[in-house]
Amino acid sequence: MDYTPNPSRYGSMTYNRCGHSGLKLPAISLGLWHNFGHGDKFENCLEILKCAFDHGITHFDLANNYGPPPGSAEENFGRILKDNFKSHRDELIISTKAGYTMWAGPYGDWGSKKYLVSSLDQSLKRMQLDYVDIFYHHRPDPETPLEETMAALDLIVRQGKALYIGLSNYKPTETSKAIKILFQLGTPCIIHQPKYSMFERWVEEGLLDLLEKEGVGCIPFSPLAQGMLTDKYLGGIPMDSRVAKKVGFLTESHLTEEKIEKIKRLNQVAVDRGQTLAQMALSWILKDKRITSVLIGASKPHQIRDAVASLSGPAFVSEELKKIESILN
Repeated sequence: MDYTPNPSRYGSMTYNRCGHSGLKLPAISLGLWHNFGHGDKFENCLEILKCAFDHGITHFDLANNYGPPPGSAEENFGRILKDNFKSHRDELIISTKAGYTMWAGPYGDWGSKKYLVSSLDQSLKRMQLDYVDIFYHHRPDPETPLEETMAALDLIVRQGKALYIGLSNYKPTETSKAIKILFQLGTPCIIHQPKYSMFERWVEEGLLDLLEKEGVGCIPFSPLAQGMLTDKYLGGIPMDSRVAKKVGFLTESHLTEEKIEKIKRLNQVAVDRGQTLAQMALSWILKDKRITSVLIGASKPHQIRDAVASLSGPAFVSEELKKIESILN
């Protein structure tokens, strides 16, 4: 049964145009990388999605391998979509990806036409959808010709299985080549999804300038460094944290004494600004007008509310930015 969403859900959210396309994305988007697998509480997944939509978050981002196990996030999302959001499908932007290992054999990974088309067909079945709004190639393939991969993305749009095309984890040189090929094919790349946070800033070395020049949007993932840029680890490792769960790429080895000291100092800057550390980390990325949206993860509804509150936070002054740089360097 469809739920009744907050009638004022669009009042507090900012929507930014995605590059030179007609698409607008909420400044805060929700990724289902973790916390939506079969091992997670289904009711909690439902409440997180409801909370997000109630606060104007219209963009939900998935991938074929999200879970665990791979595929389970799409299955759970499809069930929730059918039972609760069916009448609101046209208000939503739903994205998925393919590019990492999904099934055994030579055709279940990377960037061949065989893999990309087959993977999206499987994703659509799991989510019970006729199409996705954005389909990404999840990572570059060092062996498959880039022309084949981009032609597969173009084909998928022409088949009506996706409305828009994006790239993820592509470095500047690869991105530039892919953008040119897609433009020539007639299906432009509208968005790039790189990893970007205060702790990982490689996109500042050419990618953001390239995307701005080519009219391509940018939606960073892991803007909170998988939870490190929050107050979660200031007093140790919580039992319900990603480090404790042993799921994903964040391990205890990442939380060095030096890193924790930086987190504590950043947290004090956030407190002085009247924000949580997570809010400041999101505001820090969104201050750059080349950023279309930031992609957050959430394990509890209150994390959604906290993230959305970052949009009403104070603008940075030069002294604050200098202090943040001194901490990060």
